[in-house]
Amino acid sequence: MVDRNETRSLHRVVIVGGGFGGLYATKSLGQAQVEVTLIDRRNFHLFQPLLYQVATGTLSPADISSPLRGILSRYKNIQVLMDEVIDLNPQTQKVILPGQEIPYDSLVIATGVSHHYFGNEQWKTTAPGLKTVEDALEMRRRIFMAFEAAEKEPDPEKRQAWLTFVIVGGGPTGVELAGAIAELAFNTLKQDFRNINTSETRILLLEGLDRILPPYPPELSAEAEASLNRLGVTVQTQSMVTDISDSVVIYKRNGQVEQIAAKTTLWAAGVKASAMGKVLAERTGVSLDRVGRVIVEPDLSIPGYPNIFVIGDLAHFAHQGDKPLPGVAPVAVQEGEYIAKFIKKRLQGETLPQFIYKDTGSLAVIGQNSAVVDLGFVKLTGAIAWFTWVFVHIYYLIEFDNKLIVLLQWGWNYFTRNRGARLITGKGSLLQIEQDARGNYQTSIAGGRW
Repeated sequence: MVDRNETRSLHRVVIVGGGFGGLYATKSLGQAQVEVTLIDRRNFHLFQPLLYQVATGTLSPADISSPLRGILSRYKNIQVLMDEVIDLNPQTQKVILPGQEIPYDSLVIATGVSHHYFGNEQWKTTAPGLKTVEDALEMRRRIFMAFEAAEKEPDPEKRQAWLTFVIVGGGPTGVELAGAIAELAFNTLKQDFRNINTSETRILLLEGLDRILPPYPPELSAEAEASLNRLGVTVQTQSMVTDISDSVVIYKRNGQVEQIAAKTTLWAAGVKASAMGKVLAERTGVSLDRVGRVIVEPDLSIPGYPNIFVIGDLAHFAHQGDKPLPGVAPVAVQEGEYIAKFIKKRLQGETLPQFIYKDTGSLAVIGQNSAVVDLGFVKLTGAIAWFTWVFVHIYYLIEFDNKLIVLLQWGWNYFTRNRGARLITGKGSLLQIEQDARGNYQTSIAGGRW
């Protein structure tokens, strides 16, 4: 154990961001002979891969969140600060917070990414994305309020618009959202309303490329699309959204302009780097890729600054294979553990080979008993893939109580097809939802720098 009163001479590690990369780096430095400060705007670690289940009423936010102080309380050499880093001075080796500066000997930046609307920031209010708890709750509010509004709407055309959901982006998040909404409409909610038939719900998944789940093998993409079709989801590839306004989504497909009346549009089409990428570029001259991710060295440091490391979704690591590592949790976890080991080895006067990612596979769930899994040596679909997906996600949840709660909740949902977290919270009147759909009502968007 390290007494923090005796740590002034210890190597000071500052870690910015409590996601997978930052948290695993911090935990791996627990009880080491270093002083660690973890800084995050939130006081909890969020299991982002399951946010879509909060958005569709399967889980509650607390089921997939763990307080950072609780996770790290047993490590006496670790301090947690709930704050945001707004700047840094690499010459004096300090990170700058509002009203405070924190010195470091090694700095680890793991602030992740946010939504990317490709220059159409005005779509934020009409097509929310899914990166934070607030995003998930807003999405959940819109999804369930759409059914409530349809129940009260006498006009058939307007009612169908309320029962139409458009998901933009056919990656894992978009596929999982589409499948979850389909299960809601065609199973969970089918007995709950009196004036509408929820089986009339239309779910349209738009993807700009020629297939959904583009990083996956083509055969798994095809299986995922077939599974979505069986659930009642319409998949349209090579479809580029050109406008989202006045309850209408306009998109171009095969050279033809098409449109669909939909009161609920959800965004899952892209990401851009957090603001810390730009700060690093301005202060160190490091290069950024087209979405603002930091181009890192083979040891995850940045050129000219061997004591500054960038990990997780913010890092553009192109030293393994013919394309950068994907922005998924296993990459961030392994990078976090590598950096902790790297720092400890360096303090012992030793070196460590460059970071090598051990690919653990790719997974996406479509619906109950339906998923696609690529483990490299084997590709799985159907029920066995779904159970594999369940096991992997339970394994990566941080705390035991979260693992137990989620396992029990999934077990209950599996047999009953019921979703117990179908609460409408926040600014939820039908008038406000109508204004949302027309782009006039400004929802609060979490922003700022880490």
